[in-house]
Amino acid sequence: MLDAIVWFFTNIAMSFYNFAYAVTHPGQWLSWVPYINQSLPTTEHKEALMRFIYYGASVELFFVVITAFLVLLAIGLWRNAFMWGCVRALEGFANFIGRIAAWAGLIMVLQQIVIIFMQRIFARAEISMGFGMSFSKDISWWAEELKLYNALVVALCVTYTFVQGGHVRVDLVYSAVSYRTKKTIDMVGSLLFMMPVAALTWLYGWFFLWRHLVVPNPSASDALEKLMLKSRALRWNIETIGFSPNGFNAYFLFKILLCMFTALVFLQAIAFFMRSYLERKEGPESEGKYLDKDLLGDEDAELVANIH
Repeated sequence: MLDAIVWFFTNIAMSFYNFAYAVTHPGQWLSWVPYINQSLPTTEHKEALMRFIYYGASVELFFVVITAFLVLLAIGLWRNAFMWGCVRALEGFANFIGRIAAWAGLIMVLQQIVIIFMQRIFARAEISMGFGMSFSKDISWWAEELKLYNALVVALCVTYTFVQGGHVRVDLVYSAVSYRTKKTIDMVGSLLFMMPVAALTWLYGWFFLWRHLVVPNPSASDALEKLMLKSRALRWNIETIGFSPNGFNAYFLFKILLCMFTALVFLQAIAFFMRSYLERKEGPESEGKYLDKDLLGDEDAELVANIH
């Protein structure tokens, strides 16, 4: 038990050094960026990419994130106005991303209409789009691409929907308890459910993504030294296999969206914990304070949203 406590606080202390070192030595983990989908020219670039892969789901990154959360929380406990600022920034970020990504739903509908017209009425096998430079693909490619728009809405609008109160709450005891108990439940839920699930999903999704982008395949069980050895043969191998011969072939984008989804959920867990704490402390009159909710313009729709 004592060893675990020492290990925890040692990693907390080391996180300040690790963060400072990463910021002051970006070349050791970002020098590969100009060569995305190009041959990595030197061993140094290959090693930098492998470091990026390793530290992207490492204990070091985990403690940097946790330490940042604890520091922000400590400042917020001292100055509640600062915590409210964090809540507004995180919720504003979720709203911004969600309101943009939601347009993918409209694009999906319009593209489906175009597909139907081109296939059934004009009897064309391909659709070309673009100005100056034409982008031509088989109709089956465009039809399968609709999954990407659906994934964009699901992955990038999840925290926006959470902020807007659009998710359905399964209520067993929540409505019967006092206001302060509700906020305590929200705080505990964000710490024990939202954050751990997001962190575990990230650990899975991160290596799931990179196994479809590079070879040799990195593994979550590989130590940094082993990955450095693998980096000698490192090269891009971006997944371009579709489910059908002429179908959509950029499924690695779904893996990227999975990582973005988990990052957004983790950030929203922080915002939800802080908001719940502040509303619990300041009382019922602060509920919904600074909340930027969209107006639906329909009384019945507003009532349904409030019931959720």
